[in-house]
Amino acid sequence: MSTDRTVELANELGAKVTQRAFDGYARQRNAGLHQINYKHPWVLILDADEIVPEALRIEMETFVSSAPEGVVACRIRRRDFFMGRWLKHAQMSPFFVRLVMPNRVRYEREVNEVLIADGEIVDLKNPFDHFPFSKGITHWVDKHNRYSSMEAQELVRQRAAHKPSLKSALFERDFNNRRVAQKAIFYRMPLRPLVKWLFLVIAKRAFLDGKPGMTYARLMMIYEYLIDLKAKEIESS
Repeated sequence: MSTDRTVELANELGAKVTQRAFDGYARQRNAGLHQINYKHPWVLILDADEIVPEALRIEMETFVSSAPEGVVACRIRRRDFFMGRWLKHAQMSPFFVRLVMPNRVRYEREVNEVLIADGEIVDLKNPFDHFPFSKGITHWVDKHNRYSSMEAQELVRQRAAHKPSLKSALFERDFNNRRVAQKAIFYRMPLRPLVKWLFLVIAKRAFLDGKPGMTYARLMMIYEYLIDLKAKEIESS
């Protein structure tokens, strides 16, 4: 349940607030999609540290007013900001499915959830903005320490349950499915933290984002290292 003034402020602005005890990220999002009677057929999924610019708002309104038949979701580019700068190069995954028909989509995976759509997904042109460090570096580190524990459990489960597919990782047309296949391969790589840093700095050219980009690359390397350490602890217990 919310512990700050979010509910109070939302009610003051005329929003209808629904609360639910937290029991997992995917289950929480699925409850939000499937257990609420929405006024409109399309829903925008937005986190508290994300903002919709005016250009995207107009584009979404135009799209939903005449959405093609068979299209059930839209993929939107996200711009991450750190130290006052857009991480144009250092960002890992810039596209996210956020504008959806709630009865035609569902979330899977308990951390860094993946949205599965029962129908076609199309891309919108304008981005939304994400400020993951808006509450400070300590908040980000605390959150990713929790995430690393869940990722470690998922890593151990994935290693046991799924065989990696290079074909799917390279050529799968659906972005979310391709990302899952890439993670399955990444989970089996030696020196994963170093691989992550090299990927961000060299392949993604994080250095072009200056100090924010290089700092972010180091933070993500530490995050992967925590996942590895915790996974080894689980496997040895």
